[in-house]
Amino acid sequence: MSQYTFASWNVNSLRVRLPQLLSWLEKTGVDAVVLQETKLIDEQFPAAEIEAAGYDVVFCGQKTYNGVALLSKKATFEAPTDVVLNLPGFPDEQKRLVTATLMPKGGKKADAIRFIGGYIPNGNELGSWKYLYKLDWFEALARFIEEELKTYPRLLMGGDFNLAPEDRDVWDAERWRQKVLTSTPERNAFARLCAVGLSDSYRLKESAGSHFSWWDYRNAAFDRNMGLRIDLLLVSDALKEKVSAVGIDSEPRSWNQPSDHTPVTVTIKN
Repeated sequence: MSQYTFASWNVNSLRVRLPQLLSWLEKTGVDAVVLQETKLIDEQFPAAEIEAAGYDVVFCGQKTYNGVALLSKKATFEAPTDVVLNLPGFPDEQKRLVTATLMPKGGKKADAIRFIGGYIPNGNELGSWKYLYKLDWFEALARFIEEELKTYPRLLMGGDFNLAPEDRDVWDAERWRQKVLTSTPERNAFARLCAVGLSDSYRLKESAGSHFSWWDYRNAAFDRNMGLRIDLLLVSDALKEKVSAVGIDSEPRSWNQPSDHTPVTVTIKN
């Protein structure tokens, strides 16, 4: 039986982190990964370097902020098809979403997986226009995925959700209580998203807290494990029973000049 490993990684500037990405791809051999905060306009995106590493790539970006990409291993999948950039029906200049269908080499139509990569807005502070934009974005995302599932029941979404789903996903829940990334309206918006037919793959296999994917650069937060689990991989009901393993690869966070996020993974049996 074939199985594929999917990942999500907020690289926080692909210009800076490209050597780390290429090293990680070579080391892990991950089958597909979505990236966030590439922070590059499309003309500057290092597509040639990524393709030389054995991956097809689709991307959309902008200067200084945001930017997303979807990489798929050429040896595993056919070239991505049915690509959608950004959220249909949600006018937005910010580049935050990439969607594509991945067909395993030699596979049948029923084997295809719809892979979505997203960079959910941060929200800035409670009650700000950026916070309200975040809640609106979540709602638009839920509507989009609800429609996508009608055509693509085998669906997986990875990304930096800028949200810790539960208190156990926060190093100090009381200190973070009702702040951006943990507030009740944000968690309700995430619950609404999951209600269309998605599950947090990590929690299908792991119940313990103190496992995080983001640590602030300040206060030696990584060394003290003062983090949050805000990078997630959500699986549709059709893939839920096929999840065989999940992981948070904290090693890249320990490298020189790291992203403040580290890759998260899910392995799915086909």
